[in-house]
Amino acid sequence: MVLIPLIRDYIDRMLQDISGMKVLILDPQTVGMVSVVYSQSDLLRKEVFLVETVDDASSSRASMAHLKAVYFLRPSSDNVQKLRRHLSAPRFAECHLFFSNILKIPQIQVLADSDEQEEFYADFCAIDPFHFTLNIHNNHIYMLPTVVDPPGMQSFCDRAVDGIASVFLSLKRRPVIRYQRTSDVAKRIAQETTRLMYEQESGLFDFRRTENSSLLLVIDRRDDPVTPLLNQWTYQAMVHELIGIENNKVDLKEFANVPKDQQEVVLSAVQDDFFRVNMFENFGDLGMNVKRMVDDFQHLSKSSQNFQSIDDMAKFVSNYPEYRKTHGNVTKHVALVSEMSRMVEERKLMQVSQTEQELACASGQAAAFEAVTSLLNNESVSDIDRLRLVMLYALRYEKESPVQLMQLFNKLASRSAKYKSGLVQFLLKQAGVDKRTGDLYGNRDLLNIARNMARGLKGVENVYTQHQPLIFQTMEGIVKGRLRDADYPLVGNHFQQGRPQDVVIFIVGGTTYEEARSVALYNAANPGVRFFLGGSVVLNSKRFLENLGEAQRISKSSTLL
Repeated sequence: MVLIPLIRDYIDRMLQDISGMKVLILDPQTVGMVSVVYSQSDLLRKEVFLVETVDDASSSRASMAHLKAVYFLRPSSDNVQKLRRHLSAPRFAECHLFFSNILKIPQIQVLADSDEQEEFYADFCAIDPFHFTLNIHNNHIYMLPTVVDPPGMQSFCDRAVDGIASVFLSLKRRPVIRYQRTSDVAKRIAQETTRLMYEQESGLFDFRRTENSSLLLVIDRRDDPVTPLLNQWTYQAMVHELIGIENNKVDLKEFANVPKDQQEVVLSAVQDDFFRVNMFENFGDLGMNVKRMVDDFQHLSKSSQNFQSIDDMAKFVSNYPEYRKTHGNVTKHVALVSEMSRMVEERKLMQVSQTEQELACASGQAAAFEAVTSLLNNESVSDIDRLRLVMLYALRYEKESPVQLMQLFNKLASRSAKYKSGLVQFLLKQAGVDKRTGDLYGNRDLLNIARNMARGLKGVENVYTQHQPLIFQTMEGIVKGRLRDADYPLVGNHFQQGRPQDVVIFIVGGTTYEEARSVALYNAANPGVRFFLGGSVVLNSKRFLENLGEAQRISKSSTLL
C-alpha cells in the first residue's frame, strides 16, 4: 500500500496535532483526495465532527466558535481568494491552513497575515497502492493541437505538473524525465515539470541520496487507443466500464433492483477485504468467490440466531458491528455482480468482447470484417458497442482494407442513430498508425512478434482477458534498458544511471484499470523496481468516446472559424 499510506499519513499529521472538536474544510479536488483513503469513522476518531466544502463555508455566516477549522486545499488562486474572505470574517475558534502542493510566493504574501500554514504534498488522488489520478475535468484538451494553444491547455498542463510534482515530493524523489516524442502535450508537461523540479523549486527536490534512482515518463493516451475501447472482464475494471467508479464510489441509483441502502457503495482495497482480494479476478472466478462469501454469511447468520445462553447473546451484541459490516459487504458485492451479469446478457457482451479481443490481439482481416459486420446487424448489440467495434477494426486495419472500412462506416451510420459522422475518422487522425510511437499490435519489433507467436502456441487461458495493454511493453523496455532515446527523449542534460528503482508513468489523457492491474501484477513479479501509474483521469470507454467527441466538436468549430 504505497501511495495510499502516504496520503493517510499526511491527513493523520494534519488532524492529530490539533486537539479538540474540528471542522474539516475541503475544495472539490481535495474532497476526492481525502475520501478515497479516509472513511467517516476515521475522521470521527480524529474528532472531526463536520466536513464542509470551501464554497459551503463561504456562503454560511453562522458562528461555530466551539470548533477549530482545518482547511486542506489546493493552492489555486481561486482558493486563496476564498481563504482571504474566510479569514477576514472568522467563524471558528481557530483556523489552521494546509495546502496540497507548493504555495507560490505571491500567494504566501496574500495570506501573510493569516493563521498557521503548512504544505502537504498530497495533490493527487491515490485510488490504489500504485495508481493515482488528477481528476482533470477538461480532459479532451490533450487532443487539441498545442500549436494554436487552445483555451484551457495551460491550466491542463499546470494541473498535470502540480500533480506529478506532488507525487515525487511524497516519494522524496527527483526523477530523470522522459517523454513520448510524438506528443506535443507530453513534451510540454515534461519540460515544465523539469523546469519546476530543477530550477524554480530545486531546493524542495534536493534528495541527493536518491538522485537518478527514479524516472518520470510522460506518455500520451493516443499511443494506445485500444485499451480504453475494450470491454473489461476483471472486477474493478468491469465495474468502471459497465457502471462507473468515481473516487472509489459507485453510483447504483439508476438500477431498480438495488436495495436503497446500497445505492452508493465504496469499492476500496483499504476498507474492503473481499474487494482487495478479488479486484483483479476475472468475472468467472469472481462469481464463484461471491457465492462462497454468501454461503459463509448465511452460515454466520444462522449461528448468530441460535442463542443458547445469555453469553451467546452478549457475544452476538459485541460482534454486531462486524456482523453489520459483513452484511453490507455481502449485499454490495451481490448487487454489483448481479447488475453486471444482467448487462452482459442484455448487450450480448460475451459475443461482442470475443470479437474485440480478436481485433486487439490476433490478425486476420477477412474474418474480422465478417465478425464485425455480423455484430453490426445484431439487434441486441448496443450503439456504443457497434461504435467501439468499428473503431477497433479501423485502428487495426486502416491501411489494409480501406474499401471494407468504408463499408463499415456506412453500415454503422445506418444502424446507429446517435453516431456522430466522422468520429471514427477523427480517431484515426488522432491515434492512427502514423501518429503512434509504441508497437501497439506487436507486429513491428521482432521480439514482440516472437512473444506473440509464443503466446499463440501456448494457447490463451481466457479469451476475454488475453489483451495486454501497451504499458506492459513500456515497463519491460524500462527495466531491460530497451526504451529508445529517439522515441522517448530525455529532457535537459540529465541521464539515467543504471536501472531506476521508482518509475512514474504519467498518461496524458487518462489511465485505465486494466493498465493499473498490469502495473500491480508487474510490481508483484519484479520486486527490484516499483512502477506507479498516473493520469489526468481514469477512463472507461464511455469517457474516452465523450472526450473524443468533444475534441472533434471543437476542432470542427475552429475549422469553420
